[in-house]
Parts: sequence; structure tokens; C-alpha cells
Amino acid sequence: MLLISPESGPLYDTTDYARRFADPQQMWESEIRRAQPILDWPTDGIPTVRPNLGVVFVPSIAGQGYELKDDQMPWPGEPLPLDAIRAARRVNVAEASLMRRAEAFYRIHHERGSADIAPYHADTQGVFDIAHLLYGDEILTAMAGAPAEQAEVFELLEVSLDLYLKVTRRLKDLLGEPAGSMIHGHGTSQGAFFPKGGARAAEDTAILLSPAMIRHFVMPFLRRSLAPFDGGFVHYCGLHRPLFEELCRCPEVLAIDLGNPEKYDPCWVLERCAASGTVLYSRLSALDGEGALAYVRRLGTLVRETKARTILRATVQPRSREEASEMLALWHELTQPDAEPRRKNGL
Repeated sequence: MLLISPESGPLYDTTDYARRFADPQQMWESEIRRAQPILDWPTDGIPTVRPNLGVVFVPSIAGQGYELKDDQMPWPGEPLPLDAIRAARRVNVAEASLMRRAEAFYRIHHERGSADIAPYHADTQGVFDIAHLLYGDEILTAMAGAPAEQAEVFELLEVSLDLYLKVTRRLKDLLGEPAGSMIHGHGTSQGAFFPKGGARAAEDTAILLSPAMIRHFVMPFLRRSLAPFDGGFVHYCGLHRPLFEELCRCPEVLAIDLGNPEKYDPCWVLERCAASGTVLYSRLSALDGEGALAYVRRLGTLVRETKARTILRATVQPRSREEASEMLALWHELTQPDAEPRRKNGL
């Protein structure tokens, strides 16, 4: 699949974001304005909208504060003491402030939105990211500390897992979405349908960890968080090749998005996705001065040669609707598989 944007500019416009953050109606109107041009645009994507509440969404439900700065996404507040994090198990997720805003957003879309534009999950960090946001950087030293400190880390991760599962189930209830499938747009105005794999997680903090720590602290909880939803989609920012390989090996991780694709060799990434059956749902960077059709030809050829299953979020801007149609036709021509690609858990 090739997702082609009709507009250039930042992935998400944060101008006057604080006003939208506080008002589900204005948030919905902004998201609809982004999605409407996709309705008749040459792309493989589905027009999508979500309540764009940032990485503070899940931690705020546990009671962590946050700060809204001018024209920026929200910043997490001060870390919580361990007892306050433990108390998150007793939180009524449905009544939390930002969950109520998400609920209002979905209700507005149900009442006023087009059936051709799909609502999808608000931002859900992964279990380890949630624990890091709630407890702060002390979690990193505790992981390398004495057995008692490491035991507290595992307790934090269990609380964060409980919170992640409750929040994800609530979102899926609000969307009327089956547990094991989803539509996901990953912060953009268009996305894709996942017939298998009903959850998403972002694990940005994991790039700070050694491969051994990732295997010990991150992957077991990531697997447990995605398993109830028949797997899911994982995003992370930064360069960490061992993390990418761990995610490819994980049977519950069905698709991966790279926040910094410019740091990776596309061939290396596609080869590992092809070998594991993992879908690469990601941007891949253009070369300096590379035009739209040259970009599609280069990466489409790589996809064909590696047989990687790919949902490419194009990073080049077509000059016209006609060029977008040419990009899409060329991508389909190049990526028709010569043989059935390896699939991960049937996805």
C-alpha cells in the first residue's frame, strides 16, 4: 500500500493546538479538515480522524499532570510517587478527564461525521513508556539496581500494563471496534485497516536501553499488552537496530512504524520485515532532490526485491493530482508480488 498526502508541511499542525486540546468539537473540526481531502485523492489510505491528545493521554488517566505550551503538544508533568502509581489500579478509566474528551470526540463524529472517514485510537504509549512517564528517569537507575529496586520496576510495569489494557479496551468500546482488528492512522489524515491486530503502542523510551534490558523489561510486557488484541502496531523514534530486530521477532508485533526513518538503511529494514513477516507501516526518507516518481520507483523496486509487506507513508509531495495518480499506479505495478510473501500470524 502507498499512502500519499495531498498536502505538504508538518505531520501535524500544532498552531493553536491548546484550544483544540480543550474542546472536542474544535478538535473534531480540525481533524475533519485534514481528512476530507483524502476522500477523492489518489491513495491507498482510508481517511481517518482521532482525538489527538498526545503522549500524556494514558498517564493523565493515572493521575499525572501535564502542561500545555503555546503551539506544542502537551508535556507530561512531574513523576508520581510509587504509592500514587499503585493507586492507578483503582481509577475509573471511563470517568477520567481526557477519556471523557475522547468519548466526546467519538460521539461528535458518530453524530456529524461521514461514514467514509474512520475514527481511530487516541495515542496509547506502550507499557514501558507509560511506566517511564509516570515514574520518571529513576526507573532507569532502578532497572540496573539491587533486586529490591528491580522488583519495584516490575511492579510499576504490572500497574502500567493494567492501565494500558483498560484504556485500550475502553477506546475500542467507544469506537465499537472488535478486539482483534482496527483502523489505524498514526496521527495522520489517512490510515489502513488491520484485519488482525487490534491495538497500537509507542515504545520510544526503549531506545535508551541495552538489548538485554529490552528483552528483560520491555518485550514481555509488550507481548502481554498486545496478545488480548491478536497483536498490534508498534512505533518508536530514534535509532536502535537491536530494538527493531526484537520487534520483528515478536509474534504479537504485526506492524512497525519508524519515527526517524532517515536513520535507517531502507534495504536493511525491508529485509528484516520480509524475513519475519512483519508489516512495515512507516515513512521512508527521500534522497536529496529526489522527485516523486523516482522515489516510488526506488522504494517500490526494493519492496519487490525483498518481498516485504509494506504500507509506505510517502515523504515526497506530488506536484499535482495527476502525479499522485502516477505514483500510485507505479507503486502497484512495482509491488505486485511474484510469490506469496511470508505472513506473521495470518495478518
